[in-house]
Amino acid sequence: MNKFKSPLKKGTESSGENVSFWIDSSAKEAFETPDRNIHTEVLIIGGGIAGLTTAYKLLKSGKKVVVVEDGFIGSGESGRTTAHLSNAFDNRYYYLENVFGKEITKQVALSHTEAIDEIERIVTTLDINCSFKRIAGYLFLDETDKEESLDREFEATQNAGLPTEILNTTPGLNGGEEIRCLKFSNQAQFHILQYLNGLAKAIVSLGGVIFECAHAQNISDKGAEVNGYTFLANHIVVATNSPINNLVQMHTKQYAYRTYVIAGKIPKGCLPYSLWWDTGDYKSKLRTKPYHYVRIENYDENYDLLISGGEDHKTGQLDEEDFSANERYMRLEAWTKNFFPMLGDISYKWSGQIIEPIDTLGFMGKNPGDDNIYIITGDSGNGMTHATIGALIISDMICGIKNKWEEIYDPNRITWKTSGDFLKEAGNMAAQILDWIKESDLKNTIQLDNGEGGIITLGLKKIAVYRDYDNSLAAYSAVCPHLGCIVKWNSDEKSFDCPCHGSRFACDGTVINGPAESNLNKIGLK
Repeated sequence: MNKFKSPLKKGTESSGENVSFWIDSSAKEAFETPDRNIHTEVLIIGGGIAGLTTAYKLLKSGKKVVVVEDGFIGSGESGRTTAHLSNAFDNRYYYLENVFGKEITKQVALSHTEAIDEIERIVTTLDINCSFKRIAGYLFLDETDKEESLDREFEATQNAGLPTEILNTTPGLNGGEEIRCLKFSNQAQFHILQYLNGLAKAIVSLGGVIFECAHAQNISDKGAEVNGYTFLANHIVVATNSPINNLVQMHTKQYAYRTYVIAGKIPKGCLPYSLWWDTGDYKSKLRTKPYHYVRIENYDENYDLLISGGEDHKTGQLDEEDFSANERYMRLEAWTKNFFPMLGDISYKWSGQIIEPIDTLGFMGKNPGDDNIYIITGDSGNGMTHATIGALIISDMICGIKNKWEEIYDPNRITWKTSGDFLKEAGNMAAQILDWIKESDLKNTIQLDNGEGGIITLGLKKIAVYRDYDNSLAAYSAVCPHLGCIVKWNSDEKSFDCPCHGSRFACDGTVINGPAESNLNKIGLK
């Protein structure tokens, strides 16, 4: 769904409030809002990088395309990315080799490499001013990982045909002269919203139509209902981060995580434009080992912006660990300043949603059981390239062209070697049902400060409550309309988050992340 609401707030540069640098630093194009019924060849639901790239590719092939976005272009998870363009797979190539074999692993590496090339081609063709640049990436060991991990990954990347090399030092890191790393050449970065604005302009110039503030629901093989209007199409592409058309099947094969980002100014030119990643926390109880990721972005004539992310946890399950969101930002800042001590005050901070597939590869292609509905999901930590790969696959499929990666990323696939991980994730999901009988985090609404929310129990009912800054109190059913789990309050983003499948709702009950496609039910207070 990804509707832009209050969780991303514009503030002063030094406020430290949750604000994505990309949204804060970009001019917004204005597009239509739905005011009529539509009949088109292809309806694309979602105005992030996956949806817009698919639209652009199809329009270039002569198709008639309509894009609908619940918020505004890039206001969903695309606007919360740190925009690493990388073929350094965040779940490791040696893992892929073990699960899929060397040949498929080689094709995965090729697909991410070609996705970066495709983005560069689009930037050049459309002359998009989005600070695209080719840079190097450096993977170095987390203190909990073993030295042999770098050597295993080096061997696997060589098998996959990537031009990697082991370095005895890590450029740019404080203390890096004593830290080995794996260098990935020819990576890239860009300003995501400037790129999306350029794509959106091209879509309109090619005859495409973009609707913003356009809430799609009741998706079928005929089209969708959008703000009460009927949008009919021969092909429907659901590019909403987490697919809102698929009730159960896809959400048993992938899982939602929150990740945290900080950004602050550093003196111009004191660090090379590069990508840095550590190998992840192997003491974490999470199946996917949370790692840190860093890059540099141009800021002004005197400063660059250092952008650092990490400290992930499962969506709606912040209380499963001992760290609050604020503590995660502080841990992230401490980690970052240890390796990049030139970082000063934090100018921006925000969090984003990552969808982790059970076998680490995205799901891009026909939705299971459908002939003309397609999905792009399972972005993992390679969201920009996964989304672009999905656009290339689906635009080929709609045009009747066999894509060489179609079977690798098929949403229908079953990966038997990950059955143990599947059972672990299924157990975690099932455990959230206990929230129905657990004691709520609030005894009564008197405990609520302004700008805060929580869950209270009234008889057999679970109620989500929020006290606004004007002291008014609102209440909603705490039952997620997707599959009935109990939502949790997210104080950092001022949202109610589902711990089962990652649906999120703004403090006014409005759905902002799928798979839920409807709002929390409002409850009148007596």
